[in-house]
Amino acid sequence: MPSVSAHVALTLARHVDHVFGIMGNGNAYFLDALLERTSATFTAVRHEAGGVVAADAFHRAGGGLAAATATYGAGFTNTLTALAEAVQAHIPLVLVVGDEPTSGARSWDVDQIALAAAVGARTYTVGRMDAAATTVIAVEHALTYRVPTVLAIPYDVAALEAGDVPTVAEPALPGPLVVPGPFAEASLAGLADLLAAARHPLLLAGRGAWLAGAGQALGELADATGALTATTALGRGLFPDDRFDLGVAGGFGAEPAMKIVRDADVAVVFGASLNQFTMRFGELLSPGTRVVQVDIAPTASHAHVNGYVRGDAALVARTLVTALEERGATPSGWRESVDVGAARAQHPGQELADDGRLDPRSAARRLGELLPDDRVVVSDGGHFIGWANMYWPVASPDRVMMVGTAFQSIGLGFPSVPGAAMAKPSSTVVLSTGDGGGLMALADLETAVRVAAGRGIAVVWNDAAYGAEVHVYGGKGLAPAPMRIPEVDFAALADAVGGRGVVVRSLADLDVVADWAASPVDERPFLLLDLRISGEIVAPYQQEIISANR
Repeated sequence: MPSVSAHVALTLARHVDHVFGIMGNGNAYFLDALLERTSATFTAVRHEAGGVVAADAFHRAGGGLAAATATYGAGFTNTLTALAEAVQAHIPLVLVVGDEPTSGARSWDVDQIALAAAVGARTYTVGRMDAAATTVIAVEHALTYRVPTVLAIPYDVAALEAGDVPTVAEPALPGPLVVPGPFAEASLAGLADLLAAARHPLLLAGRGAWLAGAGQALGELADATGALTATTALGRGLFPDDRFDLGVAGGFGAEPAMKIVRDADVAVVFGASLNQFTMRFGELLSPGTRVVQVDIAPTASHAHVNGYVRGDAALVARTLVTALEERGATPSGWRESVDVGAARAQHPGQELADDGRLDPRSAARRLGELLPDDRVVVSDGGHFIGWANMYWPVASPDRVMMVGTAFQSIGLGFPSVPGAAMAKPSSTVVLSTGDGGGLMALADLETAVRVAAGRGIAVVWNDAAYGAEVHVYGGKGLAPAPMRIPEVDFAALADAVGGRGVVVRSLADLDVVADWAASPVDERPFLLLDLRISGEIVAPYQQEIISANR
């Protein structure tokens, strides 16, 4: 007879095909039912935070609804940083956990509902009679609001018999947001008039536009208006024609390209929140630029926006293309007058910095040439975060993810690898991480090596320091000791768990990537590059942060 946990597993498996996590007392029966009675697969991680991170990366890489599992108490509290990141990043995720018995808390239990609520996640607790229905509610909530939900199974009901699994309704999910009515029509008509008259139109798009499936429509809108394009870091690769794309807007962008952005007289922003980094702390656009934001949020998200259209990015873009055709509008010609390729070229760097260690710019540039074209880039947080975004192009937004940046966290890099690898099983997964964050996430180095063997590469930007702290606080004269890390041999750590580690001190040492890529997949180990980089090279985006904080 199916148990309560089996009801949860069987119902959840109708909506997910993969679960990440660790088994413990609180979720043992759930995992048993998942593996024995459903077609869903399970990937074991080595830290509970890693389960949520891997599920998060799985979704971002196009794997669908994310699912993770952990036990109660300490297992659950270990997930909280990763759970907070998923909340901030709007990741639809179901975290199945054990919980205290219905009879009351034990000495080692904590108020998990309060803890989840504190980071922005709602909890649904199953009972003996409603486990399947409650599971569907949790799934529906996660997908509707694009937010993690916690699905809790009390310890004393987990193994209780619950009868046959009932037939429950499918989740009711919203369609694309369309705001009809005269005000919306007038807003779109006004925006079409604005674009038709623009001499220097710019289209800026983010991850929200990708989630709306707006890439093709935005490409048609760019053609119709003659607009130059740019993206946020998480929107890279969105526009179909990169000949007229200025790259990432903000501190990851090349300075000549950002100067061109300031020449725009009309900028239309699709599916981007316009955070301080994208907006260069208010300096991205000129004061005279007319800025219109298109998003599904209730209101505009930046003070520089002076026009707002609430709606689905793809629908709005297609409507604008039709409206421009009806007006007989012609392309502005601006984009043909600009040498986009030269403008978006990044600083090449030199092989070695003045301290004799690798210049991270030249290393990043060379890696951009060597890494396989099918790459999926996952990035931890830290000073180094700019290098991959500046020097490693990706084909589409589901091939770049920065797990941790929404919550300003580091230490989530290694467990991102298995999630992306399971979502993109034929692609090369490339991790960009620092030595500080890499040490935090070390438990799941083994998971990355195990799951992504043959198609996984980790790049560790090893400057023997917490680089951001050195540049921000060291520059203010604060005590340097807490900012420093004794140089760690990450290559040896990779070797110890079954990968292949290579210490990189010169650009020639990076040729190992070409050799690795040329080998048969089933003969390739997980490759870790321990880049001994200089800490003296400050990333441009970091310089903007330093200037803004003065």
